[in-house]
Amino acid sequence: MLYFKELSFWEKSTYLNDNDFLIVGSGIVGLSTSIFLKMKYPNAKVSILERGYLPTGASTKNAGFACFGSPTELYDDFKTIPENKVWETFEMRYEGLRTLFDLIDPKKIDYENCASWDLIENPNLDIPIEFLGYLNENAKRITKNKLVYSEDNSIIERFSFSNIHSAYKNCLEGSLNTGKLIQELYKKAIASDVNVLFGIELLDYQITTNNIILETKYGETTSSNLIICTNGFARKFIGDRVKPARAQVLITKPIFDLKVNGTFHFDRGYYYFRNVGNRILLGGGRNLDFIGETTEELKTSSLIQTRLNELLHKIILPNTDFEVDYSWVGIMGVGNEKTPIIEKMNNRMAIGVRMGGMGVAIGADVGKKLANLF
Repeated sequence: MLYFKELSFWEKSTYLNDNDFLIVGSGIVGLSTSIFLKMKYPNAKVSILERGYLPTGASTKNAGFACFGSPTELYDDFKTIPENKVWETFEMRYEGLRTLFDLIDPKKIDYENCASWDLIENPNLDIPIEFLGYLNENAKRITKNKLVYSEDNSIIERFSFSNIHSAYKNCLEGSLNTGKLIQELYKKAIASDVNVLFGIELLDYQITTNNIILETKYGETTSSNLIICTNGFARKFIGDRVKPARAQVLITKPIFDLKVNGTFHFDRGYYYFRNVGNRILLGGGRNLDFIGETTEELKTSSLIQTRLNELLHKIILPNTDFEVDYSWVGIMGVGNEKTPIIEKMNNRMAIGVRMGGMGVAIGADVGKKLANLF
């Protein structure tokens, strides 16, 4: 193990010494924050510490949904969340995607405005028609689109779904390539003269009069300012205001003549699937075991993987031969509220975490807001 004290003058001066801003976490939020900081302070030295050899949490592991609000999720939210808060969250997600696409060319991350559908299995869970009208009235105020939501049962037969009673369409949602998204943000950060150091975990920090001392397993380094962007792994910095939430995902092997095309939500958004070329990517099921899935452990569970396989067989691909290729997990950050935590902890330190599973939609905007705190 090579410790900081054993590095050369060039290594120390280039990567470790005299950082104006040190960001912890190289996911969507961390990379976006670095880019916006360099826009605001072109001469500042900005570095990112990432504990993994790739971003560890959810930024490279999510399903690649460019989404901001499915009807059943919103219908469920209104039961427990004040109306104004629901629409604030809706607007934050919608505008967050606009921020992302201003920052990164949508074509470079394979963005498709393929629409999304909310699938209803039980007729007792159908959404009242007047509620769709209410959604469209308020969504128009934010999106400037007259008809965001509509009932669309044609896809049930078109995509050969089984055991689905009805479906609701959001014409403005879409999909993108999660890997290319992180890659493009990384390239833009590097082009902005940001240092990204992988394999370095922040263990602790100490705020002094002049700077912040950061302790890692390789030794200590310092920075004038510190920004925490570790989302689901931020509990050690701010306690239970953010909790880890494991999300499990699987992908099939290529399927001959796959008809399914688009992004789909099921069971109030607790399940989600899409096609990736001629494969099906399916994730979710955290609601089967909220306590067990409140973990940072990067392992799948048989309970949820079994349920995901059942959905493939019974609903998504009932008359199709397929094989699951492999599975993985990501760690989201959730809390008692759906809004992210974006705040200064003191005059030298800020935090941007608790994406609530919506990092693709709001991550770039959270980074912009974090940069504007300094």
